Amino acid sequence: MAESREHTFTGTRGLNVVREWPHDRPRYLAVLAHGYGEHIGRYDYVADRLHRHGAAVYGVDHMGHGKSAGERVLIEDFEDVVTDVHAVEERARADHPDVPVVVIGHSMGGMIAARYAQRYGAGLAALVLSGPVIGRWAILPELLAYPEPPDIPIDPATLSRDLSVGTAYAADPLVWHGPFKRTTLQAFEAALTTIAKGGMFGPLPTLWVHGEDDQLVPLPDSRAGVEAVRGTDLTERVYAGARHEVFNETNKDEVLDDVTTFTDRALT
Repeated sequence: MAESREHTFTGTRGLNVVREWPHDRPRYLAVLAHGYGEHIGRYDYVADRLHRHGAAVYGVDHMGHGKSAGERVLIEDFEDVVTDVHAVEERARADHPDVPVVVIGHSMGGMIAARYAQRYGAGLAALVLSGPVIGRWAILPELLAYPEPPDIPIDPATLSRDLSVGTAYAADPLVWHGPFKRTTLQAFEAALTTIAKGGMFGPLPTLWVHGEDDQLVPLPDSRAGVEAVRGTDLTERVYAGARHEVFNETNKDEVLDDVTTFTDRALT
């Protein structure tokens, strides 16, 4: 695995921890946005593949997640999270001037990346959305119907057909295993509305990857959201039988091959 290091910066709501997989002479900069309740440390394999492909890789633990400050999984406004990710991109660009940037987001991170493309897409070389929460998320109105969301943990078996992924997830002390915060659910709802009204991606090369058997972020919900904002250069890959975390699936190397092939094409 590629070696990594951590550094911190003061974000919009407190101290944020960034993981960096450095590269002396990168072909491109990959900025990763992780999903709800998890942390960037779960992306070692993804970062290693991208690093071997020629990238310097950066990813932040979002506010309230992983090693970053804040009440656990509390997000009041996803615009703040997007701003924090932009601070990571600015750090990456300062480290490597004039190197193209690719943003890659998974699940909640896919939603963050989609909004990021609307706000900062003019400076990006490419965008990758993995199982993105975008458009309609079926569980959202169900959970918001409760004054306080019920404590229904994510079933680790829904993450990947590789059951060791779910086992590691369940045992990870940096992963949140408690209920959603109502404020965070309301922030999700507001972010989805903002993205729907935020405009198209234009010519930005975009890759959308999704598991056919994704029970956490169902494919039809995301399809409607992607179609509403897609630009003129969209590549879609749906993997038969795959669950939510396609970067951790039994066919993860196929998925990451698709990401690197797409990136090569976007960079040319």
